[in-house]
Amino acid sequence: MIPTLEELGIGFVPYSPLGKGFLTGKIDEHAKFDSSDFRSTLPRFTPEALKANQALIDVIGKIGQRKKATVAQIALAWLLAQKPWIVPIPGTTKLHRLEENIGAVSIELTPDDLREIESAASKITVQGARYPEKLEQMTGR
Repeated sequence: MIPTLEELGIGFVPYSPLGKGFLTGKIDEHAKFDSSDFRSTLPRFTPEALKANQALIDVIGKIGQRKKATVAQIALAWLLAQKPWIVPIPGTTKLHRLEENIGAVSIELTPDDLREIESAASKITVQGARYPEKLEQMTGR
């Protein structure tokens, strides 16, 4: 998809660029979601999946420590480093999260940082479907 978008000059706005909160580093296997929280129905937010997927947060967190940045900022900075026409727009209802997210634009990830993220990500098989099977069948996601 990315090469086609580039060839046609079409921008891309990633949906839920912080993985419904997972890529903030604030959610772990012990997280409890109220039944009114949509994430309580998502396979990717089961305790087992969260534990397995923590490896990705650990890598991003190490880079964040070096850069004096949050996990969310590194995740957004990684997206911004991919192509100039990829524009993540994370949603939030909290002003301090908006300010944190905006801080991602000032983080410069080096080629070594990007290779480190790519290398780690290539070794991790993300556990848990993005959506329940029935919803995926209905929406094609």
